[in-house]
Amino acid sequence: MDYIIRLVQIHETFRKPEIQALAVLANINVEFLVYSEYSPYCIVRLRDEAAARALAGRSILSQGFYELWGSGTNYEELHQNIRRRTSSKWPEYSTCSFKFDVDTYQNKRSEAEQHKLIEPFHYLGFNGPVKMRNADQKFCIFEDYEFGAKQPKQVHMGRWVAGTDRDAVYHYSLKQRKYISTTSMDSELALVTANLTLAGPGKVFYDPFVGTGSFPIACSHFGAMSLGSDIDGRSVRGKKNRNIVTNFQQYGMLDWYLDGFISDLTHSPLRSTRLFDGIICDPPYGVREGLKTLGSRDGGGKKIVFIDGEAAHLHDEYIPPKRPYSFDAMLDDILNFAAISLVDEGRLSLWMPTANDEEVELGIPMHPCLEVVSVCVQAFNKCEWTRKLK
Repeated sequence: MDYIIRLVQIHETFRKPEIQALAVLANINVEFLVYSEYSPYCIVRLRDEAAARALAGRSILSQGFYELWGSGTNYEELHQNIRRRTSSKWPEYSTCSFKFDVDTYQNKRSEAEQHKLIEPFHYLGFNGPVKMRNADQKFCIFEDYEFGAKQPKQVHMGRWVAGTDRDAVYHYSLKQRKYISTTSMDSELALVTANLTLAGPGKVFYDPFVGTGSFPIACSHFGAMSLGSDIDGRSVRGKKNRNIVTNFQQYGMLDWYLDGFISDLTHSPLRSTRLFDGIICDPPYGVREGLKTLGSRDGGGKKIVFIDGEAAHLHDEYIPPKRPYSFDAMLDDILNFAAISLVDEGRLSLWMPTANDEEVELGIPMHPCLEVVSVCVQAFNKCEWTRKLK
């Protein structure tokens, strides 16, 4: 069966990989019949309505899934296509309450214009009452316009099947979160990244650059157990009774948070074995945070300093010495760690800039034990700077 997905027109390079990842997670075969990064309307082929609901239930970058009843380059073609595809289905909905909506992209329709578009569908033979709220069946007309055009280039009509998980973006908004920092990943991209990494119940996810915990929260929203570490102990400990734990408490998910600890990837206390179903991280790029690893600049050891008879490094406020760390070395360490620590079919989601400080484009890091599944790019509106998720 064919379905039309009403996508959000943002983070365009993430939308298709998210649907593909959700299909892998639900063991569903999805075939993309129509897809463009320049349109919010995507047509896919799925085995049945249950498959559509399974994908919709976790999707962040879509607004709804609809059973496709017809498509055309104009309304004459649309009506012909509807008659050919769905005439056998009309009696099933003849007595149901129903409503019609009109969804336009890059244009607007007045209420009178919408009524004029809906009236010609009388041949469907729907005799039930029209209900604007809580209707048994909801149908939608989709109009896709070129920018500035007066007539749509494509029109579709579909029957609503399922809503999506997009409300989670607002539920986990940083504006209401108790513990954040300037580098906290926004809720939308954190949730999408968790989907791309296949977070789910019965899985364990790890963020080695945990910061204030945006990724563990997103992973646990989908039912995964999560933990994280950070070289900066201040991030893990938090401040003024606010920390990662209080964030999990805020969302009622504390049972899904295993723990956080202070460590960097080159000095990890974790066993070198396959522990994680997913590793998800947004490492420092050297722009705001700077790149550091534990150790002294000269590579030598330091004498133990005692404060009131206790070794200084045992104090909570102790900040260990750090030395510079190259971005390339960090990428290699992340990939090596993932190759050692991921279970079979586990995934690593790694955010990185598309270019370095000298504006030299950075290639996709590779590892012989890992396969690139998708590359998504986030562009920033107010500067000529982008980053990508691998």
